[in-house]
Amino acid sequence: MSSIEAVIFDWAGTMIDFGSHAPMGVFVELFRRNGLEVSVAEARVPMGLPKRAHIAAMLAQPRIAAAWQSTFGAASTEADIDRLYAEFGPMNVAVAAQFADLVPGALPIIARLKADGVKIGSTTGYTRAIIEQVLPVAAAQGYAPEVVVCADDLPEGRPGPMMMHHCFKTLGLADPTRVVKVDDTEPGIAEGLAAGTWTVGVAVSGNAVGLTVAAWNALAPAAQVELRRAASQKLFEAGAHFVVDTVMDLLPVLDTIRGKIAAGHTPAP
Repeated sequence: MSSIEAVIFDWAGTMIDFGSHAPMGVFVELFRRNGLEVSVAEARVPMGLPKRAHIAAMLAQPRIAAAWQSTFGAASTEADIDRLYAEFGPMNVAVAAQFADLVPGALPIIARLKADGVKIGSTTGYTRAIIEQVLPVAAAQGYAPEVVVCADDLPEGRPGPMMMHHCFKTLGLADPTRVVKVDDTEPGIAEGLAAGTWTVGVAVSGNAVGLTVAAWNALAPAAQVELRRAASQKLFEAGAHFVVDTVMDLLPVLDTIRGKIAAGHTPAP
């Protein structure tokens, strides 16, 4: 049996939707419909959080908070967050399936893990209604994790460990030090650390770079180096034990983790 018992993957920016684009246009359009212009860069800042918390975090950004105050004559309230969240859900559901292509190279990694006896789980900042649009598209491409835990399935989402604990229970896992969390966002890395697992950040396909495959490949090498460096730094600062470009690069890191487990090392937070 593999010394790694399970790998728990994030979805957008990690296993699907190279560049994590699905929610971005929705957040921009949501705020536009409600009288505020926000940028994709501003919308990306809280990525990885459950979507209600994401909206709250956007409203707390100083520029957006000031714009809200100027537009509406008062600071945003919990009722405003609830209203925006209620609008956001159907908007994201409507487009989610259009952004469900697997990240290049993801499927062979899954096949190798399964062949090695490693269980495959997942957590996501998406709600259940959103992920239900994604699951059949991913399954048609050959990806169907054994457990999918969504942001609204449980009382608490990221950055806490509750979704990871649900994965442990469902997959029959007793030792988090034999589990690896793979995620492209800081809250997702925090989730893995809170649960006591090894964490691997995904830099190039994820939210921090935020480019399509074609846009990434079109960049000059020097530009790629700088974007990779900045994204990797964010993930390491969030506590990631390792950082890769995409899940295609995961297997050597997992071999390193196996070696650390064999030597008696545990994942320090």
